[in-house]
Amino acid sequence: MSATKIIKINPLAPEEEYIAQAAKVIAEGGLAIIPTETVYGIAANALDKKALDKLYEIKKRAKDKPFAMLIADKFKVDEFACDIPVAAYKLMYKFWPGPLTILLKAVTGGKVGLRMPDNRIALKILEQAHVPAACPSANIAGTPAPVDFTQAIKDMNGLVDLAVDGGQAKMGMESTIVDLSVEPLKIIRSAAIKDEEINAVVKAKTVLFVCTGNSCRSVMAEAYLKKLLEKQKRNDVEVISAGIMILAGLGASAETREVLKNEGIDVSGHRSQRLTKEMVDRSDIILAMEAMHEKRILQLAPETKNRLFLLKEFAKMDDNDLDIVDPIGGSSEFYENTFHAIKDAVERISKII
Repeated sequence: MSATKIIKINPLAPEEEYIAQAAKVIAEGGLAIIPTETVYGIAANALDKKALDKLYEIKKRAKDKPFAMLIADKFKVDEFACDIPVAAYKLMYKFWPGPLTILLKAVTGGKVGLRMPDNRIALKILEQAHVPAACPSANIAGTPAPVDFTQAIKDMNGLVDLAVDGGQAKMGMESTIVDLSVEPLKIIRSAAIKDEEINAVVKAKTVLFVCTGNSCRSVMAEAYLKKLLEKQKRNDVEVISAGIMILAGLGASAETREVLKNEGIDVSGHRSQRLTKEMVDRSDIILAMEAMHEKRILQLAPETKNRLFLLKEFAKMDDNDLDIVDPIGGSSEFYENTFHAIKDAVERISKII
């Protein structure tokens, strides 16, 4: 191989022409040294066997040790992994982009390691390459991982096609590696993110209430469960609510505010939010008000079926109708009855989460 082409990119305002050069090299099967927030790595098209063979060769790495992949979008994880546990989504949404590599069951069999780097240059290159990148540290196996460009190019000059100088690595240590393909999870490498941080995120529970407009029923459920958990002195449960058909930023309805005021709960600061896949993915239990909400959630994330329930399933009421009907436009008495049904179910939920 001829001498490595070196380009210097501004880490705060990456030049598009240089980003495009690096992305092209990777997409077409070449090798490129790129910066990340942890250490410098050698990026290769993870879907190109010849590129991976070259990477194994210059790293002097055994081929039974697969490379982790860098991706630019957390929502593309299911293109490479299957049977993804809730704990994985919690860690992704908490620490990505960032110095966390997650091992999951691969769609092709075995395991796959994935990370979304917190580095503007790396993310832009990945976005423009349109391929995941195998990206081990830019060093010979057994030597220290490089934290700046000088260290990265030292042993790799002439072995890679392109090298990007993007300044000092922000963190200067390798990513934490967590294996979530097994139960319980295993922390394979404790590094940039500490064990206690990983465990705290995984152990915390998230409860999601879903209705239509996120102005009445789900607001009542969220607010009342928060009140019960506060009484129990529980700080390990996150409670959120959302609607399937709303404009974000609307307040709770006047009737909802009044009903909850009678319970000593103030929801004047509530602002509606639209249901997203992220909310669904990271929730341990999802409680819908009606069957149509349940159906919409399953369309958004079919894998949540074992975590998804109609809220009224938890109520003590002897009633075959499991829908909690929308009180919008109804009387004050209708709102009171709606809250009574929600209150009954939420009290049972608070005892089992």
